[in-house]
Amino acid sequence: MTAADDTSSAGPAATCARPIPPGFRAAAAVVRPALNLLMGKRWEHMDRLPEGGFIVVANHVTEVDPLAVAHAVYSGGSTPHFLAKDSLFRLPVVGAALRGLKQIPVIRDRREAQKSLEVAREVIDEGGAIIIYPEGTLTRDPELWPMRARTGAARLALTTGAPVVPIAHWGVQDFLAPYGKVPHVLPRARYRLSVGHPVELQDLRDGRVTRRSLAEATMRIEQALSDGVAELRGEPAPELIWDRALRCRVPRDQHLRQPGGGAASAGPGPDAAQEQHEVREQDGARSDLGTPTENDTRQSGEQNS
Repeated sequence: MTAADDTSSAGPAATCARPIPPGFRAAAAVVRPALNLLMGKRWEHMDRLPEGGFIVVANHVTEVDPLAVAHAVYSGGSTPHFLAKDSLFRLPVVGAALRGLKQIPVIRDRREAQKSLEVAREVIDEGGAIIIYPEGTLTRDPELWPMRARTGAARLALTTGAPVVPIAHWGVQDFLAPYGKVPHVLPRARYRLSVGHPVELQDLRDGRVTRRSLAEATMRIEQALSDGVAELRGEPAPELIWDRALRCRVPRDQHLRQPGGGAASAGPGPDAAQEQHEVREQDGARSDLGTPTENDTRQSGEQNS
C-alpha cells in the first residue's frame, strides 16, 4: 500500500468513529507531539481496523513499541486498553488514572478472575480495543522474530467472540534497542506498522474451549504476527519459532503434537491456574499502559494526526 493509500485509509476511520473520552484526548495531546518529533512512521492497511470492539495482538521488540501500536489504534478511532497488574490499580494516583482510562486489571486470584473478563467485555462492547502482547515479554529470538506465544490472547478471543487483529511493526527498536535504557534520538528513527486481516478463528468458536482449540488459535496468532513482520522486513519468517523455555527454535505445531488435547476450563474468563501465568503475556504492555495514546505521522510525507 502506498503512503497516499495509507493516509486515506486511516483518516475516515478516525473521523466517523465513536467519541473519544476526555482522558484519552488529554493523554494524546501530551504524548503524540513528542513521539511525532522523535520518530518517523509509516502506517499501512489502517482500513483493516474494525469499527466495533476488537482484540489487538502485536509483536514485542522494545519497551516503547506499545506506544506505536496504541497510537495507531487511537488514530483509527478506537480507545486502546492494556491489561495491567491489579496491584497498580491500588496505587492512589496511578490506580485512579487506570480506572479512568478503563485499563483492565489482571487478577491472579482464580475466584476474582471473572472481574477481569467483565471489564474486558465492557471495553469490547463499547467499541474499544484490547491490546495484548501474546509473547508476554520482549522477544528472545536472536533475530527479533516473534517467539512462541502464550494462550491468553486466544482464550480471551474464544471466550468473548471478539475479532483478533494482528498489528506488526518493525523499526521502533532503532529508537530504543531491546532492553535499552537510552534512546537513539539521532539519526531520527523511522518505523513501519502494518495492520493485518483478522485472524480466522470462527471454526474454533463452536463448543467448549479446549486445550487443542487454544493451541490452534495461538498458533494462528503466532503465524499472523510472523507473516506481518516478514512483510515489513522484506524476508521470509523462519520455518521454526523461538521457544523461550527451550532457548531454541522449535516446530510451530509442536504443542499440537503433544498429548493431552482435553478440555481446558471452559469458564467465561481468563482461566485461572493456567491463565495466571499466561496472562503475563498480556502484561507485555506493563508500564506502557499508562500512555494509551501516542505517536503518529505516516511516513512518505509524514502527516501529523
